[in-house]
Amino acid sequence: MAFEVFAHLTVRPGQLEGFKKQAAECIRITKEKDTRTLRYDWFLTGDGTECEVHEAYTSPEGLIEHNSHILEARTKLFRDYADNHFMTVYGEASRPLLELFKAHGVGFKWFYFVQGLEASAENPPRVTASTGEVRQSA
Repeated sequence: MAFEVFAHLTVRPGQLEGFKKQAAECIRITKEKDTRTLRYDWFLTGDGTECEVHEAYTSPEGLIEHNSHILEARTKLFRDYADNHFMTVYGEASRPLLELFKAHGVGFKWFYFVQGLEASAENPPRVTASTGEVRQSA
């Protein structure tokens, strides 16, 4: 099962064209450098004020690799064109990934697979929302 992330952000007023150019730069870098990225699709609302990025990786380590590649481009994106970065994560918790989110000050919500067309994992690790602590379920 892939490790999935949906990132939500807002486009600053009057910065849509710069935002699109910087998004294109992030996509270019991802295509050239990432080895564990399965999906990296950017979507805008009709009025161009909000964006969602749908991402899928072979594992949490894929997101860590991706982050190392786009760090400079993403920094420019949020410095000049975007705000309100929030991530929704679907998959197992990893301490290095939690530390990465905290280091970048990204808000996040974590969801764990329960049931679906694929077999469910038994007792997946959980993240304590208030502390970010990873704990094994009972």
